[in-house]
Amino acid sequence: MTGREERRANGSVALSSLADGARAHLTRVEAGHGLRSRLTAMGLRPGVEVQVASNRGSGPFVVAVEGTRIVLGRGMAHKVYVVPRAADSDAAVPGSPEGK
Repeated sequence: MTGREERRANGSVALSSLADGARAHLTRVEAGHGLRSRLTAMGLRPGVEVQVASNRGSGPFVVAVEGTRIVLGRGMAHKVYVVPRAADSDAAVPGSPEGK
């Protein structure tokens, strides 16, 4: 099974594909040790719930985690995988690979 098939099988999508207001649980970060450590230090770790505060489709990506807003570069947000909450599962950004 490829990585892309695995993502679909467990329901996870890139954080960057979610629309404003969507909530999800972080499942993994597909990046090197340095970025994983940096995100963990900011509170982005597997199991935590995140809410998208701002996703304009380009530029910075803002999430709320445990009462704190965190600004991520778009490339970072592409490497963070989450499982959207059931009520938010259709909240993909139009035009994104997951939101076609």
